[in-house]
Amino acid sequence: MEDTKELTEHTSRTERKRRDSFGMFDGYDSCSEDTSSSSSSDESEEEVAPLPSSLPIIKNNGQVYTYPDGKSGMATCEMCGMVGVRDAFYSKTKRFCSVSCSRSYSSNSKKASILARLQGKPPTKKAKVLQKQPLVAKLAAYAQYQATLQNQAKTKAAVPVEGFSWGNYINSNSFTAAPVTCFKHAPMGTCWGDISEGVRVEVPNTDCSLPTKVFWIAGIVKLAGYNALLRYEGFENDSSLDFWCNVCGSDIHPVGWCATSGKPLVPPRTIQHKYTNWKAFLVKRLTGAKTLPPDFSQKVSESMQYPFKTSMRVEVVDKTHLCRTRVAVVESVIGGRLRLVYEESEDKTDDFWCHMYSPLIHHIGWSRSIGHRFKRSDITKKQDAHFDAPAHLFMKVKEVDTAGEWFKEGMKLEAIDPLNLSAICVATIRKVLADGYLMIGIDGSEAADGSDWFCYHATSPSIFPVGFCEINMIELTPPRGYAKLPFKWFDYLRETDSIAAPVKLFNKVEVPNHGFHVGMKLEAVDLMEPRLVCVATVTRIIHRLLRIHFDGWEDEYDQWVDCESPDLYPVGWCQLTGYQLQPPAPQSSRDNQSSSSKQKKKSKSQQYKGHKKMSSLQLKEELLDGEEYSFLQGASDQESNGSASYYIKQEP
Repeated sequence: MEDTKELTEHTSRTERKRRDSFGMFDGYDSCSEDTSSSSSSDESEEEVAPLPSSLPIIKNNGQVYTYPDGKSGMATCEMCGMVGVRDAFYSKTKRFCSVSCSRSYSSNSKKASILARLQGKPPTKKAKVLQKQPLVAKLAAYAQYQATLQNQAKTKAAVPVEGFSWGNYINSNSFTAAPVTCFKHAPMGTCWGDISEGVRVEVPNTDCSLPTKVFWIAGIVKLAGYNALLRYEGFENDSSLDFWCNVCGSDIHPVGWCATSGKPLVPPRTIQHKYTNWKAFLVKRLTGAKTLPPDFSQKVSESMQYPFKTSMRVEVVDKTHLCRTRVAVVESVIGGRLRLVYEESEDKTDDFWCHMYSPLIHHIGWSRSIGHRFKRSDITKKQDAHFDAPAHLFMKVKEVDTAGEWFKEGMKLEAIDPLNLSAICVATIRKVLADGYLMIGIDGSEAADGSDWFCYHATSPSIFPVGFCEINMIELTPPRGYAKLPFKWFDYLRETDSIAAPVKLFNKVEVPNHGFHVGMKLEAVDLMEPRLVCVATVTRIIHRLLRIHFDGWEDEYDQWVDCESPDLYPVGWCQLTGYQLQPPAPQSSRDNQSSSSKQKKKSKSQQYKGHKKMSSLQLKEELLDGEEYSFLQGASDQESNGSASYYIKQEP
């Protein structure tokens, strides 16, 4: 009780002191005239440059102010720490707010001024020229004007990233996010543990007027991937101060961290008078409650260490000719995703993004070992700083027995088109490579030179036996130009004088209990533009196959991926790793893409152009030139292990 009173009295004294010193309370009041009028006469010689009258105006508490055009911006005095309009600052470099600060910067008063800033004391009288207008009003006006300029400069194709919030998006639509445990390749994917609703943590207390950073205990109200909706202890059913936070962030700690670290636990100001004995309250509330493991932050750090390093050389698919690989160098690693720059790219702009567990990258020498086509580099000698990535870093494929009955050239099957991932197509084995690898071509869409053949391993989850789509009620995409519709495999095999690949040769791995459900939100790579990670939704589940829809975009952009694909991530992954998240397309973009899609479908006349399909963003537009195929919704959708038949019996 006494501790609480002392804390309350200390808080009120601190608030009074701050109000008296700064001449403001919580940033709402203007700076006091007393502070600005106490400058000496020799310092008053510095005049503020007049502000242009044609600049934008903002009103604050009944007063009107004008501000710069945004080119000059705001500046911070390196001596006293005062923030103000850059044009009003002294010298060409605009480092100081006045002559006095400039002269005092290298003097003995520098240490005292910096100490005052750290202690939260008011700015010195030297900064009086900047106190003629409220600081908060300046910042608000500048921010508003900058936002206006940005809005005017945005093009129709631009997607606003700054305004998107996963928390608001989930709350306003009552969405559910896929749990972190669905993503074994993501940080903490295999050691997430029992983190769930009700877990208590220690977090910064933002509802506090103390000058130092203090903490309070909060409970997880809702989980969405890495993100958690938190509520401070003591608010009961009051959600007014609930906030979203990344559980793996640096500001979330297990209960007890403050005690061991010497950090203060202070109840939020809104409820500080609710209880007289906060210690007894916490003891009662926390008895039997769960918290994060003591080594949680260490586990997070360890799970974000990646074996691939910059300057490593790898073999990766040639994005302009899928049938071959090229040498590329790791330029950067973000969250396990690699930015690979093709070795011949002098300006380092010819790049390719993929995850370190992607089946598209291999160790140097892989192509030669299996008989895959390879583009030799014009660079005869590799740079001294570059070195070959060790073979053990790459994802291992399951060993297969090719000695007995095996795949043969000309056999038919069904495969996900790597150039149109929303479609499962009629396909043909064009070449059998070593170690279980196959070169596949999409019937009716192949280039004459075979430059669009692509390599799948026999155990790949992206190839299926004849009849897979039929048994699972998925619309199969027939060969382009095939007139005998509806498509029937039995007739097609007879007409082409070909045979279907035996069902027993396909990978019959058991469907894992992956945890995905229809409607779950996640972050997913747009494999047609693999540098982009977008807000996405699971819309269909066929055993281990997931149909991913990119929020705000047409269904033509949907993609079929495996449930263990390294290109799927939990909500909050981009924030955790520092990767840029692409938000849902705004309504204007949706309308444009919808009308564009309809026009393209009506005027379909172009023939397939081979490797030009892989031309960055144009790829999506070219894909819209194809036929429209709807995906039937049926009872075959499986959300976990099931007894439904995975393959259909072949025609005799």
